[in-house]
Amino acid sequence: MFHLTVSTPDGLLFDGEVQSVRARMIDGDVCLLAKHEDYVSAIGAGEAAIVTPDGQTRRAACIGGMLAMIEGKANLIATTFEWADQIDLERAKRAKAVAEERIAAAKNDKRELMLAEAKLRRALVRIGVKS
Repeated sequence: MFHLTVSTPDGLLFDGEVQSVRARMIDGDVCLLAKHEDYVSAIGAGEAAIVTPDGQTRRAACIGGMLAMIEGKANLIATTFEWADQIDLERAKRAKAVAEERIAAAKNDKRELMLAEAKLRRALVRIGVKS
């Protein structure tokens, strides 16, 4: 077991002991376990999961931020972090459809295309975690 805190700009979402934490980093997935060497990396966009002391897995959509394990304690600081049971699937599907429409309409506007693609990635992560 080791201590994990999960926070976003909106506040603290988790503070407790865990068996493991897994997240999508910018260069692939990582899973931290007790006694992991010190580690710091940037979070990408994907599913995060923690395994609690009783063996339960809690899944979440996690986008942006950083994950660090320093001296046996882990901190996950995310731009967006939504537990699976709090994701509104219908809202995520609507966001996906809107993003796809914006991508199709962006044509030569690189900035609009980049924003629409980011919104599509967020919607797909939420849908994937909820499904």
